[in-house]
Amino acid sequence: MMNRSDKSGFANWWFTVDRVALLCMLALAGIGLMLAFAASPAITGGPLTAGDFRYSARQVAFAAMAIGILGGVSLLNLRQIRIVAAVAFACALIGSFLVLFIGADLLGARRELDFGAFSLQPSEFLKPSFAILAAAVLADRQPLSIPKPVVTLLLLVPALVILIRQPDVGQTGLLLCLWGAMLFFWGMSFVWVGAGLGAAGALGLAAYEIFPHVHHRVDQYLSESDTGYQAGLALKAFAHGGLSGVGPGAGTIKYRIPDAHSDFIFAVAGEEFGFLLCGLIALLFCVLTVRLLLRSAGSREPFAQLAGAGLAVVTGVQAFINMGVAVSLLPAKGMTLPFISYGGSSLFAVALTMGFALAVTRQRPQIRMTTRDDPSFFARSMA
Repeated sequence: MMNRSDKSGFANWWFTVDRVALLCMLALAGIGLMLAFAASPAITGGPLTAGDFRYSARQVAFAAMAIGILGGVSLLNLRQIRIVAAVAFACALIGSFLVLFIGADLLGARRELDFGAFSLQPSEFLKPSFAILAAAVLADRQPLSIPKPVVTLLLLVPALVILIRQPDVGQTGLLLCLWGAMLFFWGMSFVWVGAGLGAAGALGLAAYEIFPHVHHRVDQYLSESDTGYQAGLALKAFAHGGLSGVGPGAGTIKYRIPDAHSDFIFAVAGEEFGFLLCGLIALLFCVLTVRLLLRSAGSREPFAQLAGAGLAVVTGVQAFINMGVAVSLLPAKGMTLPFISYGGSSLFAVALTMGFALAVTRQRPQIRMTTRDDPSFFARSMA
């Protein structure tokens, strides 16, 4: 048993970390492992052929490493967080640039570096590291010769250019959403917020006109007759599962969904475990996002406030997009569900994100000496 008088490193971490948020993260990771076992036979086999659990075995190994990343990063102090984020952002930027030349080509897009035994998507690590660096710039009390929002934009532009060249419109949009959210939390006026929303709409229209796959997916989403192959199967999976699902391993539609283990893992949850599990996943993401936002708002440090809010928003928005696509509320977009989807890149990136979030939202109470002559002494003693 531990108590607050324990001065060990683990005890200090345990009593200052947000245990509610940590519990939500572990619950989501556990659900992800369960769904990895449900989806693995569908990827390795078919309705008439026996599959195996090789993907789930890999996911267990990825999850173990991800928990190590999350725990290790959550121990960092605010100065160490800035250093780790700067290194991670530089490495992710270099890796994303290398993808353009030596990355694996998948359906006309280059997003991953193939290392044989595994592949890595460097762009996944741009989001958490940029959130920390942008918060460090915006929260800096020293005035700069260049407006701080411009400095953050200069940090972001190289990443945006590389992502557009891959192309990865979804990650580009998510980074822009993160940047806009952080400027909003920083205190940018509503006039500039409105201008930013208008610019985002213009960029979305440009993506619709420039990229054929974006054009096709949006038209398909707006069509009353064609819901799309994957989206249509996902809806059938939810209908098949109903309230409580058909049972673990009893799903059949998952065998026909190409990305059942990654982009459409939510549909597997709906078919085999029903609306109950889907609702629990959505609730856990809501609790996690709101909890991190509240803890960030209560921080005394402006850097922690901005960084925590940015990390919470980018994770919540990504989860909303993935689940929205699965239930046909949004156009199809290849984006993973944090903690849940298969893949080392996704798990490691979300572990880094949530490790940063736990680190910046740790509450270290400042004990002030009081005497009986202090007016607050009586109030403190009665509390």
